[in-house]
Amino acid sequence: MSNIDPGPGYQTYNQPSGPDRSARNQAAARRTALTVCTIADIAAGLLGLWILLFLLDANEANVFVGFVRGTADWLAWWSQDIFTMDTEGLRVVLNYGLPAVMYLLIGHGIAARLNRA
Repeated sequence: MSNIDPGPGYQTYNQPSGPDRSARNQAAARRTALTVCTIADIAAGLLGLWILLFLLDANEANVFVGFVRGTADWLAWWSQDIFTMDTEGLRVVLNYGLPAVMYLLIGHGIAARLNRA
């Protein structure tokens, strides 16, 4: 018996161990980039939705409107009262619009960087 091949289920030394590692890393980077983009888009969408609901004078006693406002306040905690305008609508647009734009720019920038890697 001169058969030196390993038994079934075992890897031989001169064969690759499966799909190329760089292809797997690129696929993982794309999935991560998609996740980052999705999170940034959802955050910006919730902030934009709150701006729209505020400008349309939505009933703040409504559960959905309260949820959107609470989420927007949580997402925009760092930008509250950066702009102090006399017009309430303009103040809300600027104080919640700034973080929405920042989340989009930063999230999509990180995703673009991940896709290049």
